Amino acid sequence: MIYPSLLKKGATIGVTACSDGKPDVLDAVRLDHAKVQLDKFGYKVLETKNTRTSFKNRSSSAMERKEQLEELLENDEVKAIIMVSGGDYLLEMLPLLDYDKFVKNPKWLQGYSDPTGLLYTVTVGCDIATVYGCNFSDFGMGEWHHSLENNIKLLQGEAVKQDSFDFYMDGFKKKGTGYEGYDSDKEVCWRNARGEDEVLIEGRFLGGCLDVLLNLVGTKYDKTTQFIEKYKEDGIVWYLESFSRDSEELFTGLWNLREAGWFQYAKGFVFGRPCFFETHTDTTYEEAILSVLEELNVPVIFDVDFGHKPPRMAIINGAKGKVYCKGNSGYIYQETKE
Repeated sequence: MIYPSLLKKGATIGVTACSDGKPDVLDAVRLDHAKVQLDKFGYKVLETKNTRTSFKNRSSSAMERKEQLEELLENDEVKAIIMVSGGDYLLEMLPLLDYDKFVKNPKWLQGYSDPTGLLYTVTVGCDIATVYGCNFSDFGMGEWHHSLENNIKLLQGEAVKQDSFDFYMDGFKKKGTGYEGYDSDKEVCWRNARGEDEVLIEGRFLGGCLDVLLNLVGTKYDKTTQFIEKYKEDGIVWYLESFSRDSEELFTGLWNLREAGWFQYAKGFVFGRPCFFETHTDTTYEEAILSVLEELNVPVIFDVDFGHKPPRMAIINGAKGKVYCKGNSGYIYQETKE
């Protein structure tokens, strides 16, 4: 497993829009403030031209997005690249990318939601660790939530034990100033699927947004079975979260991944809080998932702090670690090295 160089004071963080950009006035306020906040930590920020543009949910053409990402990859001063936002069309880039450039210039790639398509492909295809964590716009809130500090510490190489949070924000919040933080709407409540009081899962973490992963399975970018075969002695801790899969789509999607061999060496599963969920068959979120995974006879933890409902933990694709749950809380622990 290739771990990119750790962030050091004075390093540059690149920001690009491999999916959609952030074109609104309040978005600009937030992005500018993110630079101010990161400057306090001693980091410079370099934006590509497409971070503040958007047309039909694309920051720019697939070729322009590819070129601007590779500009950051080949810039020796840039040590990490954070996606500015999610979206819908990152997959258009995948056929255009020169994956040798990722291997020759390994850098931390970070984002969540649609950026899953890039992060996952680079981890399983190039054997490079990537980070499923906040998009860049989150760093622009007026007063940082401590999850953001944990995220930076992780990139700096500190072994961070990320404890479950007390509250989470249920839904999206309309911006009024651009400096908004996370609302504490609902109490965090991790849940062990089989009702065990205590669960510990250890292995190599792999996952992201399920909606995106289902588009990759069976394509030439799907190197999952080769990856998990290489690391079968460690076993895989699958972390997954859905944006808008209903119960029927969850069942069929997870069934597809299981039958494609993705879960052969699974040590356990960790699910983030679903963003939008509904059912047409009176099937709960948990029932849909367990109807596929129950036969694997491994631990399953629900409503963990990552994904679309913040605050979110930063999880390293490809890194070994552990997730622990006792009662309704727990932690995730990983290191940025073997």
